[in-house]
Amino acid sequence: MRSYSPDLTPPWKKQQPVAPEVPAEPDLVVEEVTTGFCGAVIRTEKTAEGPTVTLEDRFGKHRVFPLAPGRFLLEGRPVTLVRPSAAVVRPTRTASGSVAVPGARARVARAGRIYVEGRHDAELVERVWGDDLRIEGVVVEYLEGIDDLPSIVAEFAPGPDARLGVLVDHLVPGSKESRIASRVSSAHALVVGHPYIDVWEAVKPSSVGIRAWPSVPRGEDWKTGVCRALGWPENTGAAWQRILSGVRSYRDLEPALLGRVEELIDFVTAPG
Repeated sequence: MRSYSPDLTPPWKKQQPVAPEVPAEPDLVVEEVTTGFCGAVIRTEKTAEGPTVTLEDRFGKHRVFPLAPGRFLLEGRPVTLVRPSAAVVRPTRTASGSVAVPGARARVARAGRIYVEGRHDAELVERVWGDDLRIEGVVVEYLEGIDDLPSIVAEFAPGPDARLGVLVDHLVPGSKESRIASRVSSAHALVVGHPYIDVWEAVKPSSVGIRAWPSVPRGEDWKTGVCRALGWPENTGAAWQRILSGVRSYRDLEPALLGRVEELIDFVTAPG
């Protein structure tokens, strides 16, 4: 007598084995089961009808197939081709435009330093040159003003292996800042500056979403005057965060600042 299986489930209702997912990497050779077309993966694409794969056979002929479950054979076994995971794209340049060094560890801090006038200056330098400074081991500190700069430099006692660079706002002929800077005479200290009243102005207006930085009458607090002229709340801290958020790279800064910061980095990292 013929024996019958006690399982009366129709074959079409039985759960079929799941074809394992395989990334459709370039040059992977597979066979499409409905046509028998065998070829190497050229590319995958996302279309309105769904993802597809393009195969190339040994004669150079191309065919495009949908990426359907179990539609391909790999070494004779059913597989489900899927689009490869997108590779993580790492930036090739830092925000300053320097060549990026992925995975580089921060260098132990040098004895040399870069001083800037205030917190906003320090945050802007960090935003654009932070990666470079960590690789070079350069620490940036802010002074809350430069009225005592000559004594600050003397206390630091810069030398061949501990150079000091100073970035000054509004360093133009005849300004108070230029007179103070001229009193720093150490060969191992470099004082440079930009022409702007405040580092805010070193950010390009277009990056902040304004047409130009407004003129503020002499005797009026410049930052407060800027907020008032632009119709911003007279909160300089909030205004600065708004400005800083518009800075993504060196392209958002004026050349007069870019060159001076690069000059300071070169100075403090030069061989003793």
